Amino acid sequence: MRTFKDVFNLCSVLILLSLSSCATNPVTGKKQVVFMSEAQEVAMGKQSDPEIVAFFGLYEDPQLQEFITAKGNEMAAISHRPNLGYEFKIVDSPVINAFAVPGGYVYFTRGIMAHFNNEAEFAGVLGHEIGHITARHSVIQQRNQLFGQLGLLAGIILVPELGQFMDPLSQGMQLALLKFGRDAERQSDKLGVEYSSQIGYDAVEMAGFFETLERQQGNSGASEIPPFLSTHPSPDERNATVENLARNWQQKSGIAKFEVNRDSYLRKIDGLVIGEDPKQGFVENNTFYHPVLKIQFPIPTAWGHQNTPQQFQMAPKAGDAIMMLTFAPGATLEEAANAVLEKYKLTKVESKKETINKLPALVMVADQKQEQGTIRVLSTLIQFDGNIYSLMGIADLAKFDSYQPVFQKTMRDFQELRDSEKLNRKPDIIKIKTVPRQMTLQAAFQHFGMATERFEELSLLNGMRLTDQVEKDMLIKVIGK
Repeated sequence: MRTFKDVFNLCSVLILLSLSSCATNPVTGKKQVVFMSEAQEVAMGKQSDPEIVAFFGLYEDPQLQEFITAKGNEMAAISHRPNLGYEFKIVDSPVINAFAVPGGYVYFTRGIMAHFNNEAEFAGVLGHEIGHITARHSVIQQRNQLFGQLGLLAGIILVPELGQFMDPLSQGMQLALLKFGRDAERQSDKLGVEYSSQIGYDAVEMAGFFETLERQQGNSGASEIPPFLSTHPSPDERNATVENLARNWQQKSGIAKFEVNRDSYLRKIDGLVIGEDPKQGFVENNTFYHPVLKIQFPIPTAWGHQNTPQQFQMAPKAGDAIMMLTFAPGATLEEAANAVLEKYKLTKVESKKETINKLPALVMVADQKQEQGTIRVLSTLIQFDGNIYSLMGIADLAKFDSYQPVFQKTMRDFQELRDSEKLNRKPDIIKIKTVPRQMTLQAAFQHFGMATERFEELSLLNGMRLTDQVEKDMLIKVIGK
């Protein structure tokens, strides 16, 4: 028997549904309840795009950008939603990923562009991402879940009170990180085959690329951005399904030949930055170096770390403390200190001016009272080369004393980076080479002077096995400076 509360809740749901709209899904043709009009969807994409670009940065390669824009527009025109104002961008991240947000915005990382080995692989993934947009998967997923703030260091979730000090992800980045269910992924795979086949590419190559991604994920482990395979169907099932779908499309299309275009794609990515770009900051021997900002400081032993454009984060495995480096606003150290107090709702306990490695600094201890207890913060503000840096160490008051020496060591070892080798560190780039004669892929790497410890990485980059035969005049990828 229903209680008054049950009836009230049911009425509330019905009222909510009446305020939403039933729309026809452009792909399935079926009616579905959505809480967002197409105009709102487009507006969300326009708002999210600059946030995503600010987070990653754009990768500047006019030729490659022209290629993805041309192919993206060609595919969008034959999609189920050709009238959206699509935009296609390469973002400056080494992570192997592609993602889309509502309204027609599609992003490829330079990491995934480096791992494609032909135009057909790219076209399959392009179609998959356009499929998320045309089938309105982001809109449907928003209906099914609320966004949560994501701590980029997994340990932070052990002490949720500390998570408030991490800069929250913007709506745009939350959309970029949104995971879809397996049914949505299967539908996008199907659309990827359909769309890429319609513009003349061999969608069978898409299945082979998924196999390469699975090998890559198994070798590298988790990354800071959920990888392309994170919520997708199992590789065996997926590869077989995609291959069957592709062959069915080819049989019924009547087209005599579907393009792969291996060599033309490889020539387009000659010189592409691969892996971490040193100019964005890098960690070596437990020290963080930033050649552009010309700063360095040590990372506590055995602490995890995460480098993002907004902040550099560090945390112990126990997850009961955090440290982070950010820029602090203000023209003076005092103004910066007041900004930190205001931003995090802190009460100053003590502060004093110091000199740290010949740089003017202000060291401050401050507390934040909470129902669960007190959070204590050691904040060191350092002025250098026109910027004020905020290094913060944060822990529960009961554990602060045990962490304070660790915080202080990192802060007091902050200094100007003067090592010319690190200041001038060059990124790894892809170099396209022509194989001089028939040999194994491993022999080709040896011929071109590649380090043995990078052979497996290079085989993944080429989407091949080390024992595979490569023919005379075949193009392959190697890594250089």
